[in-house]
Amino acid sequence: MQNVSLPLMTRLNLLEETRFEKLPVTVYRDKQVASAKVAGRIAALIRDKQQRGEQAVLGLATGATPVGVYEELVRMHREEGLSFHNVVTFNLDEYYPMPPTSAQSYVTFMHENLFDHIDIEPGNIHIPDGTVAPEDVAAFCLNYERQIEEAGGLDLQVLGIGRTGHVGFNEPGSAPNSGTRLVTLDDLTRRDASRDFGGKENVPRKAITMGIGTIFQAREIVLMAWSGKKASIVKKAVEGEVSGEVPATYLQLADNVEFVLDEDAAAELTRFDKPWLVKDCVWDEQLIKKAVIWLSNTLGKPILKLTDEDYNAHGMAQLVTERGPAYTINIHIFNLLQHTITGWPGGKPGADDSQRPERALPAQKRVIIFSPHPDDDVISMGGTFIRLIDQGHDVHVAYQTSGNTAVWDDDVLRYVEFAIDLETSLGRDASRLQGVYEDMRQFIQQKQPNQVDTQEIRNVKGFIRKSEAIAGARYAGLADDHIHFQALPFYESGKTAKNTVTDKDIELTMALLQQVQPHQLFVAGDFADPNGTHLVCFHIVTEALRRLRATEAWVEDCWVWMYRGAWHEFKPYEIEMAVPLSPQEVLRKRNAIFKHQSQKDTPVFPGDDAREFWVRAEHRNRETAQQYDRLGMANYEAMEAFVRWRF
Repeated sequence: MQNVSLPLMTRLNLLEETRFEKLPVTVYRDKQVASAKVAGRIAALIRDKQQRGEQAVLGLATGATPVGVYEELVRMHREEGLSFHNVVTFNLDEYYPMPPTSAQSYVTFMHENLFDHIDIEPGNIHIPDGTVAPEDVAAFCLNYERQIEEAGGLDLQVLGIGRTGHVGFNEPGSAPNSGTRLVTLDDLTRRDASRDFGGKENVPRKAITMGIGTIFQAREIVLMAWSGKKASIVKKAVEGEVSGEVPATYLQLADNVEFVLDEDAAAELTRFDKPWLVKDCVWDEQLIKKAVIWLSNTLGKPILKLTDEDYNAHGMAQLVTERGPAYTINIHIFNLLQHTITGWPGGKPGADDSQRPERALPAQKRVIIFSPHPDDDVISMGGTFIRLIDQGHDVHVAYQTSGNTAVWDDDVLRYVEFAIDLETSLGRDASRLQGVYEDMRQFIQQKQPNQVDTQEIRNVKGFIRKSEAIAGARYAGLADDHIHFQALPFYESGKTAKNTVTDKDIELTMALLQQVQPHQLFVAGDFADPNGTHLVCFHIVTEALRRLRATEAWVEDCWVWMYRGAWHEFKPYEIEMAVPLSPQEVLRKRNAIFKHQSQKDTPVFPGDDAREFWVRAEHRNRETAQQYDRLGMANYEAMEAFVRWRF
């Protein structure tokens, strides 16, 4: 919230900067800092109540968002003596039906992340009951409301926000005066929960949730959101009109509410995304590029046709005054964009490279393409992969994980049946393999959602992904000895939730880097990956480079390019290298993706885009080319985009 003790001009500037925001928003550098601040606020409330001999009544949320808050509260209990003996809690929601012993139950979640590690009285814990009989649900919900009232009402309600805009499980269409009740979950909500349940088909269709009206009665409300995945819905909730289509917008009507965000979740708020609309800016080259591209797209005019009047009418008069006239700005940004386009992703030998995204020398570069899953290489940069090989570079590909959690059980049985038939056709005894197959089939028939596969099943799933990756890399033109399977240990948990990264993961990566000593690295920068694997793998590579940099001179000459495409694409103002693809190259890329047959049709983890990966990739590559065309560049069939990562 705004601090009234600030000087008048500072307060006025803050009000102008946040004028699109309809409720108080506080933004922190990252979720760790933000979580510590929220935990400190909760602890202060608990201690204040203790001093007055009163109980603190907390409304609690589940999911990934509040985990850091709970970790900090546990730390404060252990290290600072924070007691929870006077705390009463009411959780927002629970899936229905849902036994409390289930791994996906919010009862399990709360005990694992908070209750089992503090001194709260068991009788003070309240979580909606996912086992109540259907005919008793209405009475249970009324009693839940009564228990909150008897406790004195909620002192502080902690919230997250779903990508549908739900708070609790109040999905689009919820009424602002709704109470605790049984609801039907939105399809997007169920898709987002699919990893925890081993597939969307296993996610319950209903839940018991506190209502918007119940939440409104809390004396304080804190809504938290982290990561760029939440940025678009945060913008709607904070700057949009109040609407039942985005239930979080109802919080604009609450008396004491605050949104606590990290920088990524706040990125689409106007003051961060389009600061020229709310304040004078420090116009560095990146911001100018972003603003001019925005203006071109807003007006539907190529960059070179923008006028001084266009700039002045759309909040960019300061830019024209400082850097204008418009023609000068237009030419500069047009040239910057033009220079990102190259048909030589490894650099063009013998050419002037002063205006090119990559160096001309050495003419033949050693290249490693790091692929988090066994298909990210061809899905996200298959055209560039093929072109690097065609242009004579020494290309290696490193598949960082086995990808064995993303194979259907049916495929396992099909491949083992094939192996049995092959053994038999060769006149060999397949009885042992037949026995393994029968064990697999029995396990799969009785398998529970998210149950860890047997080692044999995990091996077969890994073999399937490996054989597909080899086929795809060979199709791109790569020799077998340039195909590396790292099987990084952090991934090999057998679960959708992975192990913590250790030095072993980094040391394996360092060893490969030292073996090849590349001039170019390509790494996945698509952190919208719903499994989180891309981000983990990115950090492993960059940490390996940092460690090697201390002793290895070649690291200074190694350029790192980030690619996207499987889930999202870079925005035009971010792109530093755009590799155009011809219609024939688009088809070659598609055929390389087709080698990954286990990921065709419906993949195990499709995220929120149900299209096949090759369809997504082609759409995004064509859209990038069309964006360049609309800005006034040449009209290509498709483009793959890259951003350089720098130490």
